[in-house]
Amino acid sequence: MPRWQEMNTHSGKTGVSWDGPRLRTATKAAGVSWTAPRLSSAFFALALALTVLVPTPALADDSVDVIVQQVPGTATDVAALIDDLGGTVTGGLGIIDGFAAELPSSALDSLAGHPAIASVVPDGTVELTGWDYASSGQESMATVADRVVNADRFWNGGYTGEGVDVALIDSGVSGVDGLTVNGKVINGPDLSFESQNPDLQYVDSFGHGTHLAGIIAGRSNSAPNKITTKEAKRHFLGVAPDARIVNVKVATRNGATDVSQVIAAIDWVVQHRDDNGMNIRVINLSFGTDSTQSYRYDPLAFAVEQAWEHGIVVAVAAGNDGNSSPLRNPASDPFVIAVGAAATNGSERTGDDSIPSFSSCGTYQRHVDLVAPGKSIVSLLAPDSSAARDHPEAIVDGSYLVGSGTSQAAAVVSGAAALIIDQRPEITPDQVKALLMGTAQPISGESSKCQGAGLLDLSEAYGASTPNGHQSSQAAQGTGSLEASRGSFNLEHDGVVLEGEQDIMGNPWDGASWSSLSADGDSWSDGDWNGAPWSGASWSGMSWSGMSWSGASWSGMSWSGASWSGASWSGMSWSGMSWSASAWLGLSWGGPAFFIV
Repeated sequence: MPRWQEMNTHSGKTGVSWDGPRLRTATKAAGVSWTAPRLSSAFFALALALTVLVPTPALADDSVDVIVQQVPGTATDVAALIDDLGGTVTGGLGIIDGFAAELPSSALDSLAGHPAIASVVPDGTVELTGWDYASSGQESMATVADRVVNADRFWNGGYTGEGVDVALIDSGVSGVDGLTVNGKVINGPDLSFESQNPDLQYVDSFGHGTHLAGIIAGRSNSAPNKITTKEAKRHFLGVAPDARIVNVKVATRNGATDVSQVIAAIDWVVQHRDDNGMNIRVINLSFGTDSTQSYRYDPLAFAVEQAWEHGIVVAVAAGNDGNSSPLRNPASDPFVIAVGAAATNGSERTGDDSIPSFSSCGTYQRHVDLVAPGKSIVSLLAPDSSAARDHPEAIVDGSYLVGSGTSQAAAVVSGAAALIIDQRPEITPDQVKALLMGTAQPISGESSKCQGAGLLDLSEAYGASTPNGHQSSQAAQGTGSLEASRGSFNLEHDGVVLEGEQDIMGNPWDGASWSSLSADGDSWSDGDWNGAPWSGASWSGMSWSGMSWSGASWSGMSWSGASWSGASWSGMSWSGMSWSASAWLGLSWGGPAFFIV
């Protein structure tokens, strides 16, 4: 565990296998587990848990705000029915086959008695506490954000992540409702094998990145300008709904990527964090390897520390290898925030919380720093992605996907960090980490190794003073082996394995030379990284979409004499690869099966 100096904390708190360029391992991917929805009501496509609250008072004109749920499949025009009764539809609630409406109180009985209406309930008496498919216990983002981690405490205070950019180094982001409003997503470079295919550039063909982007900063197009607790019940909202996502794509439809691509992505984020009005203050990294060397020498660990030193909070998924497993790399680095998963059962109380069996805990020397909701989280679906194609049972209402893993938990923490930075723009990464850990709520009956400081609690963090001090662990040097950093995660194509001290371009790796350039902010130069052109040089333009990070210079590169022709990078010829996707800790569809850290 990292040591803290001069820190103010609250007393009593403790510190699927996929087709495509494949890794040679066949271990499960860490971070996402998807559960099949099971309907618990004959009347609803989604089963909703309803919690009775204080009734909403009638309005001055003897009208009341109501939530109207129609019987799915009915031919009746419910909106017209509400209008005929003197009411007004104020919003559509497609998730529950219903509407928010204002209705004369005298018309309530008539509407409720109509055969096309499943229920009419005063708005404010209903909370969507999660899509509860019998015993599977899915958690909607409304549940996660405003009932479990209490992000709405920040929203109600006017802090929604606005002005804070979160770099998502992942499988891309698809343009779906929830990620298309007001320039929500900025496309950075596409460093993936799909970068030369115009139809796949930046797009999430895997399904992982879009799901996490929704958790971090989703905001449905129908949401109002002012975000409050009430809006979480009506619209899809991520933890920091006004933060922006900087999409840095490194993985393909089957999750294929190499450590060198992830390191290059982190370097790019650090060097371009303030370009063209950006303000990248958070990196979400739901990726991890089983590195065979100490973090002090590992180049991936050095890369995340460089981001940390440049004022960027790095939230890293712990891994989905089981409670007795060590943390994945770079969560094993003591400076970053290593996030484990919690099963929270939709309540603010920690008494019914637990640590899922898939969540890696680490060792007593280095374990998770805290936990966040990571079991059966309902977030955005990337259409036509591997997740959507291969796991239709995990799709909810055509637009959402249920996923579990430490990837999801890390995304929750990334959104939380954006809220805190919005509230306290001058806060340092060390202070963000100390604040989150110092205000977390311990989970009864779980070991400190598996829960760290406990469950994320933004209600406590909102009013807490900013801690002083800094972490004092030994810094990484980055001079170690690239192959050791990969551990067992090696790409393979047509029988040729990418291994040894060479990057994805087949160029020699010199850790001492790279770490020096990275520390000086010079590892990227006009689209070149590690001595070779990885992308176009037109990033200086003002347009954030359609940039020419096409990777056209990748053709002709080779691993061990096997040439990568332009056709090989189209994203279409990877079906024979041996990548297992287990380095991505958060993709388990239909149950804890696929994980990405």
